[in-house]
Amino acid sequence: MITLSTETIGSIPRSEKLMQAQRQFDSGLIDAVTMDTFYDEAVQLTIRELEATGSPIITDGEQRKTHSFATYSVEGGENFAPDGLEIPFNDGHVRRLPRLIAGPFRFTLSAADTLAAARQYTQRPMKQAIISVSALSLFYPSDTIVGYTREEFLDDLVNEQEKEIRNCFAAGAQKVQIDFTEGRLAIKLDPSGSLLNGFIDLNNRVLARFTAEERQRIGIHTCPGADHDSTHSADVDYAELLPSLFELKAGNFYISMAAEKDPDRALRIIARYLKPEQRAYIGVIDVNDPRIETPADVCKRVMEAARHIPLAQLGTTDDCGFSPFCDDISTSRETAFAKIRARMEGTMMAAEKLTLQQDAMDG
Repeated sequence: MITLSTETIGSIPRSEKLMQAQRQFDSGLIDAVTMDTFYDEAVQLTIRELEATGSPIITDGEQRKTHSFATYSVEGGENFAPDGLEIPFNDGHVRRLPRLIAGPFRFTLSAADTLAAARQYTQRPMKQAIISVSALSLFYPSDTIVGYTREEFLDDLVNEQEKEIRNCFAAGAQKVQIDFTEGRLAIKLDPSGSLLNGFIDLNNRVLARFTAEERQRIGIHTCPGADHDSTHSADVDYAELLPSLFELKAGNFYISMAAEKDPDRALRIIARYLKPEQRAYIGVIDVNDPRIETPADVCKRVMEAARHIPLAQLGTTDDCGFSPFCDDISTSRETAFAKIRARMEGTMMAAEKLTLQQDAMDG
């Protein structure tokens, strides 16, 4: 029987109860100890619901990553100003990154800490999503910070992420997934490709510090953004990113595909550049589409991917997380879990079909 690996990306929509508590905490109406009880309850509930989908490897749904997955590592940092790089989305809304104003750069929250807090609530294998060093590098302003050069900042940044990944493994993560959603955006910001190449090189500085065996437990996620059912770079030709993507020294790649206009072309590019030691988890769930896919929809997408990618290197995933920003309520928890169940069932359906095909060929 052929088996296909399948994994969720990470974030699950937060409940209204948790979002209300976060607003109260931000307003000073409840203290940190009380807020932590709300986080704890949300993590336990999310884990139970993910387990109920049959997911073989789960996350904590990013419930403790307060306002934004992109900025969790610097929340509360005193050496930041709020007026950093603006990232416009296709529907017109804008997300703004913080701007570093002084060194040294240090994480205020590690994803290893949130993983450790969740690990006690499940016996299932867990993965931990983290933000990439290339995304964090956008915190440094275009002008040099007096007394703290960009090179010093990047050295600190690479050191901090190496430590975060190692601590995630130490806390019990089976997989660590680096979110590289800025890969496609880099081409939009700089069509020459120089920014993308710099991003690849910077991430590889981190990955080079791990053994080949450790890199088999590290993955890269790419998508054109997912926030309020909108994207920031879906208009960028995938062909401009995919060949460079597999130069990242990681063993797993989580690649949005369900929302692509020409998935067959993108799959052919993946098949051409995917290295023997790498696995491609193909997105079969469009997280920005309110329609819940059927298992048959998922099965069809898997079968299309299997035409190009060797089965030993093929897995399935969702195009992106379902709620990377805490105020994104465009997708309900019920819809998110229904889509995850469809991915699980559709992947199994495809595995059965592929097994029959293989048996027929062998016979």
